[in-house]
Amino acid sequence: MSETEFRYGKKRFYDNKKFPRGFAKSGDFTLAEEELLIQFGETMSQLESGVLEPVNADERRFLLVLEQPEKATTKLERVWLKYVRLARGRKRFHTLNGRNKPDALDEFVDDSDIETES
Repeated sequence: MSETEFRYGKKRFYDNKKFPRGFAKSGDFTLAEEELLIQFGETMSQLESGVLEPVNADERRFLLVLEQPEKATTKLERVWLKYVRLARGRKRFHTLNGRNKPDALDEFVDDSDIETES
C-alpha cells in the first residue's frame, strides 16, 4: 500500500464494540482488509468525523467517496465503505424457522403411530 499518500493513523484502529475478536476473525474481512483498517482506520475515521482536515489528494478524494460511494476505486475507499456498512448498518437476522404453518406438516403424520390415553 505504499503507492498512497494517505496518512497512517497515530495508533492502531480497532472496533471492539462491533468486532470484538478482530476484523478478520469476524468472517467479514480478509487479512489484507484487516491490515488496511488497522493501519489507516484512525485517519479515515477522523477525516470522516471532521476531526482531521485532508492534507493531500488521496484524503480529499476519500471525503468525496464518502459522499458518493459509487466512485470508490481504491482498496482503502472500498474497505472503509465495507466497514461502515457492516459496523453501522442493520444487522441481518436469520431464523431457523420457516414460514410454513404447522398445519402443512399434518399430511406427514401417520395417525396410527399416535397413542391415545384411555
